[in-house]
Amino acid sequence: MTLDPDDPRPPYQQVAAALRATILTGKIPPGEKLPSQMELAKHYGVARMTIQQALRILKDEGLTVSRQGSGIFARMRVERPVGLRPHVELAFEEARVQVDFSGYTAETLHGIIAEPLDKIRTGRLTPQSIRIRMLLSDMDRPLSLPTSVNPDPAVAAAARERMAETAARHAGAITDTVEELADLGLVSEASVQTRVHGSAPLFKAYIINGVDVFFGYYPVVRHEVRINGKRQAIFDPMGKDTILFQRTDDGDPESIDSVFVAQTQTWFDSVWNTIATPRQW
Repeated sequence: MTLDPDDPRPPYQQVAAALRATILTGKIPPGEKLPSQMELAKHYGVARMTIQQALRILKDEGLTVSRQGSGIFARMRVERPVGLRPHVELAFEEARVQVDFSGYTAETLHGIIAEPLDKIRTGRLTPQSIRIRMLLSDMDRPLSLPTSVNPDPAVAAAARERMAETAARHAGAITDTVEELADLGLVSEASVQTRVHGSAPLFKAYIINGVDVFFGYYPVVRHEVRINGKRQAIFDPMGKDTILFQRTDDGDPESIDSVFVAQTQTWFDSVWNTIATPRQW
């Protein structure tokens, strides 16, 4: 394929436009590796520097991400929680696994890592160490969310207690499963810690092996739940409606993606080490 000589745009812009269309139409689906610069130069009949200029445009537009030592990939720009699963499963193929999670109840996290943990139990995955940190809102304190629609401290407290039980169930299950793998000698090192803080759950963030960040906001919704045998209207952060945005450290410390990952990790560590307190489940 050669470029159109009658096109007034410089060759690098033509290449960028062609690749952009290929990515946006799904011919190169999200997460798939692009051809090498040499292959692209041959394909379009241009110099390698022209390809580099075109790829820089796509990166600035957020359509691609560079993975050091692996190549350039079509970005998984917006993913719902199910889209997070392959990234977490891939992380568990590494020798050392680290997952930092900040959010509401850890229910989604539990669902996502259940399969990789099962694969470790059956010997299909063999990481040497697993470190999971969960940073959750403290439902033992009065918070702005969840709360009752009609101001009622008793209903708000009951709503928080309900979600505290959910968090205890899922965070506790994660802790028990990982510790069991360590007790069975299937991983050399295992650490699961939960800390809580007094801020309402407004967003969720996953930091995967210090490289990938998935971030999304909790929409606040009005719905009815059963509390003490009665249907009660509450305002609640709704995790299942959260759209996650992905950022990946591409090895360039000044790129937007790398800065976002670094700042998210800094934020997580700062809360973890200051206002958060340990919680055992």
